Amino acid sequence: MSSTRIIIAGGFLGAGKTTLLWEAARKLMGKGLCAGLITNDQAPELVDSALLSREGVKVAEVSGSCFCCNFNGFIHAVQSLRGEIEADVIIAEPVGSCTDLSATIMQPLKKFWKQELEVAPLSVLADPARLASILNGGTAGLHPDAAYIYRKQLEESDIILITKTDLISSEMLETLKKRTTKAYPSSTIIAVSTVTGKGIDEWLEDVSKRNDAGLRLADVDYDIYAHGEAVLGWLNGTVRLSSTTETDWDAFTYRFLTALSERFDEADLSVGHVKIIAENGDQYVAGNLTGKAETLVVRGSAGSSREIKLTVNARVETSPGELNKIVKETLNALVKDTYTPETVAWRFLMPGRPQPTHRFVEVV
Repeated sequence: MSSTRIIIAGGFLGAGKTTLLWEAARKLMGKGLCAGLITNDQAPELVDSALLSREGVKVAEVSGSCFCCNFNGFIHAVQSLRGEIEADVIIAEPVGSCTDLSATIMQPLKKFWKQELEVAPLSVLADPARLASILNGGTAGLHPDAAYIYRKQLEESDIILITKTDLISSEMLETLKKRTTKAYPSSTIIAVSTVTGKGIDEWLEDVSKRNDAGLRLADVDYDIYAHGEAVLGWLNGTVRLSSTTETDWDAFTYRFLTALSERFDEADLSVGHVKIIAENGDQYVAGNLTGKAETLVVRGSAGSSREIKLTVNARVETSPGELNKIVKETLNALVKDTYTPETVAWRFLMPGRPQPTHRFVEVV
């Protein structure tokens, strides 16, 4: 088959990567192209994979480690999509707490896979609130070492996508674009919104035609990087809930996320992201929390039934054990004597030190 264009779209937790990737895939398929997506996480049971698969796009998943630490697994996912659907375009979403992608992913792709893959510029997504804080010298509400990862992601970018632009005024956006351009003059700055559609076509035009990929290598201190990831507790869990009576699962999902948000806010814990999907046959409702309570969003509808499959992904600045305690206590308080829970899978962990398969010291 002919070569496949591969688009790497990184960015910190909560930046809106998954939503943008789906919109991009939808637009590409609307043009008659065959598009595939690759999701990535430190553990299986991904909300993103479940959500994207339901949207009619082929999804491959690399779980258990990041792309850079499992480059062979990443390539296997690429080959799988090339083989199964003869993908014209593959969009890959790395773990949100990963950086050094130019050295560990972009350069190896350019050197070893240039015959099969056309490598697009490295895109890094940044939500306005956190980006503004970083530009002000702040930590975006994160631990300083997690904020370090955020800064390194921006430094190595070929394209910076300012996301969620529908949430700020046009004046604030123009100021933010100017400040971002000044701070990162070598990166192309594009403002996008999945709500209004703003900027998505412009971005796709860039990453579909440009070949100036991975032009910068960030100087990354792996001790700080490792600790920046380790300050986050990670939890991925799936349970089935059943009851003798019908439940409105949309309301249940909203109550669950709201209760979690209250617990995190009361404990003054910084949220990377919390994602939930409740699946009821062909119907589903998905919820997302990327900070304080005002960031809570619920979309879709799972309707009402007596049984649901509920998947939770949480990344919060606390120990894995404490995160597990909060999530389980919150869920149990909602379930009480009304539902019979069955655990399908449940893992909580702290990411290990990054050990990339490849790490180039020069741009290819």
